[in-house]
Amino acid sequence: MTRTVIESKTKTVVIGFDEPFCVIGERINPTGRKKLAAELEMDDFSTVEQDAVEQVACGAMVLDINSGAVFTNKMADDPRYADNNFVEPMLMPELVKRVQSLVDVPLCIDSSVPGALENGLEAAEGRPLLNSVTGEEERLELVLPLVKKYNVPVVAISNDDTGISEDPEVRFAVAKKIVERAADHGIPAHDIVVDPLVMPIGAMATAGQQVFTLVRRLRDELGVNTTCGASNVSFGLPNRHGVNAAFLPMAICAGMTSAIMNPIRQVEMEAIKAANLLMNHDPNGGAWIGFSRVVDAVKEGATFPEAAKAAQAGAGGRGGRRRRR
Repeated sequence: MTRTVIESKTKTVVIGFDEPFCVIGERINPTGRKKLAAELEMDDFSTVEQDAVEQVACGAMVLDINSGAVFTNKMADDPRYADNNFVEPMLMPELVKRVQSLVDVPLCIDSSVPGALENGLEAAEGRPLLNSVTGEEERLELVLPLVKKYNVPVVAISNDDTGISEDPEVRFAVAKKIVERAADHGIPAHDIVVDPLVMPIGAMATAGQQVFTLVRRLRDELGVNTTCGASNVSFGLPNRHGVNAAFLPMAICAGMTSAIMNPIRQVEMEAIKAANLLMNHDPNGGAWIGFSRVVDAVKEGATFPEAAKAAQAGAGGRGGRRRRR
């Protein structure tokens, strides 16, 4: 059975077909968050720290750390700050260290800049997930050696030098190519987590059906775990969280084993907890019962993050499953 093992310093998360759905928190990402990017430029990590703590309390099992920022105010004095290749290798290890000082869950090191990926791997404790490799030849040659060198699992995104195809057959072929090229480097299929690329349902009516079919094929034919940017499916639609909350259990039923998403949204997390229960990935319903207490606290007036943090404090944990010795 395919098991992708990700570790922090002391705790382990397993992504697998018979494991609870793995929620990878997406919020530590300055791309498209101008306020966060401006804070990071001023060496202010308060939002990053808050996001780390809240996401883990709300149910994130892994935290994605994306260093995709440029520093606009510093550009006037040094134009290199307009270049991600200059900024991200410096920023990534600082983000990793800050997050690790607060929460003990595995990390997902996320960047398009190879230097940032390697610096993040150097700073990370345990065995992080690397995000990402694509089917593009240059990316394969740059990233797969890092995966092998550091013995870490990697997210494989199903696009190549021709771009992102709307044809699911093409996306499957790209995923297969990545798995085969990884094998050439001695990287096993269980360390590949494929992102089949979720398209917006508002722009492509068959997007949901496509991804469910792709996930089944990736599981049955390639034997790999899968992930996605869950909120992509609802892009441009009203009441996005309702769509996301319907999509996630359907994806889980099709065989998807993880998602990069916002765990601070109660409706999506409730859907995942219920899906885990229904898929027999929550023995004796313990996680569902615990989550229901958080929901009860929200009904009494607490915000979801407040209620989740209070429940976590009562349990005395920092998140994650303790590694077996």
